[in-house]
Amino acid sequence: MAGDNFTEDIQEYMSRQHNVKVSERMAERIKIHVGSALTDLEENAPEEYIVHGPNKITALPMEVPVCYQEIAHCLDKSVAKIETAVLAALENTPPEIYADIVKNGIYLAGGGALLRGLDKRLTNKINIPFHVADDPLHCVARGTGVALKNVDRFSFLMR
Repeated sequence: MAGDNFTEDIQEYMSRQHNVKVSERMAERIKIHVGSALTDLEENAPEEYIVHGPNKITALPMEVPVCYQEIAHCLDKSVAKIETAVLAALENTPPEIYADIVKNGIYLAGGGALLRGLDKRLTNKINIPFHVADDPLHCVARGTGVALKNVDRFSFLMR
């Protein structure tokens, strides 16, 4: 998810809080190593991650340790936007589909689904079970491939 809001949030946070300039690539590494949607991960909490980058003012190299709790705080606004978007989508969902969603839950796909604790945070906020899809990085592409191979069966998707 290079170039996503999470990455931009991390870049801005590292600049503001630690006076270190981080590239998009380094922000992505931070997200992968210690990114979290929750400040309290009950299990599998990652170790601190050492961030390397130039000091914003002096341009001298810096090393800054970051933990998942501070990254969770830094990502809070973007995760809250996801919560708001999900709630807005649910408001516009027909009742028969809504009932199915409440029963079976919502599956998260794509790179954002890999953010630690996102499924749990959404479940707690929205009171609907959220699940991370199997192989979330590739499942959207696979599903698109299935739809394209069976375009006659999924013509309602091709508008």
